[in-house]
Amino acid sequence: MQFFVYGRDRPGSLERKMELTERHWAFLDPYADRLIARGPTVDERGDPTGSVHIVDLPDVAAARVFAYAEPYCLSGIFESVMLCRYVSLLGRVVPNDTGYLVLTGGVTPITSKHLFAYGDLFALDGAAHLGRAALLDAPTLDAAMRTAPEDATVRPWRRGGRR
Repeated sequence: MQFFVYGRDRPGSLERKMELTERHWAFLDPYADRLIARGPTVDERGDPTGSVHIVDLPDVAAARVFAYAEPYCLSGIFESVMLCRYVSLLGRVVPNDTGYLVLTGGVTPITSKHLFAYGDLFALDGAAHLGRAALLDAPTLDAAMRTAPEDATVRPWRRGGRR
């Protein structure tokens, strides 16, 4: 079962987040073979503004541990955490180092030939459709926004993990 987790950083938390980066990575190490995509959303300077993970886990209880026992979450770095069931519409993830996170609250398709992760988001019980999430390659934020539905939120993203 796949899950989409997006923690949005609290304003002014960057310094504390940098202090916790190694603890964050150590928390994720045991999940390495189950992480489908991972990485931060970033601002125009390249500083992290959030943390995105698409992860394969056995059940909702494991997803809650993954989302809420994570060091950034426990330390109050995240202003909010979005945890949803994720159903891939691509059937694959094409590795990419940078791109854009696109989130919608509806069923309007995200249409681009440059999607490298794309799926439907559902409530944890799988009943309610909550929207769609995509990672896509585009040369600029404006170009990414042109491929996104009107109700979409678009954020610059880059691959995460140990370097």
